[in-house]
Amino acid sequence: MLQVLLLKYIYFGTDNIIMDKKLSQLIDESIKLELNVAEIYMFFCNTFPEDSAFWRKLVLEEKKHADLIKSGKGTFLLPGQFPSELLVSSVQTLCETNNKLISLFKKYNGKPLSRESAFNIALDIEKSPGELQFQQAMEKPPTSSIIEVLQVLNKNCKDHADRILAYMNDKGIEYTGKK
Repeated sequence: MLQVLLLKYIYFGTDNIIMDKKLSQLIDESIKLELNVAEIYMFFCNTFPEDSAFWRKLVLEEKKHADLIKSGKGTFLLPGQFPSELLVSSVQTLCETNNKLISLFKKYNGKPLSRESAFNIALDIEKSPGELQFQQAMEKPPTSSIIEVLQVLNKNCKDHADRILAYMNDKGIEYTGKK
C-alpha cells in the first residue's frame, strides 16, 4: 500500500493522494449505502411474503449496484478516471444517509410494520442521496465510455422509485409521501 501511495505521489503529486483518499471514502460509503438498502429490502422481503418476489428482485439489483461500484474502485481509482457522476460529492452526506438507513433497520427489525409503510419507506430511500445519484447516472446519456459500460452492465437494474410506485398502484397500496 505504501508503495502505491509513493508511486501516486511521484506521478500525480500530493493533492491527488488526498483526492484519492476522499474518492476512496466516497466509494466505500456508496457501496455501504447500496448494501444497507439491500438489507432493508431483504427485511421487507421476509416480512411481506405476498411481495417477496418484488423485494427479492430489488435486493439483487441493489447488490449489483454495490458490485458495480466495487469493480470501479478496483479499476478506476487513478485521478480523473472514476466516473464522479456515480457518487454524491460529500462523504458526510453519504455517512448521514447510511446512518439513517441503519437506524431505520434497527427501528423496524422485529417490530410490526405495515405493508404501506414499507413501500413508502422504500420510495423515500430511492429518493435519498446516493440512490438518486446512481439512478441519474444510469439514465442520462453517457458522458464517458466508463459510464456507458456501467450502464450496459446495470441494464434494467434501475428506475426503482418508478417501479415501486407502479407496484403500489397495481396492488392498491397508498402512497403517503410527496410526489
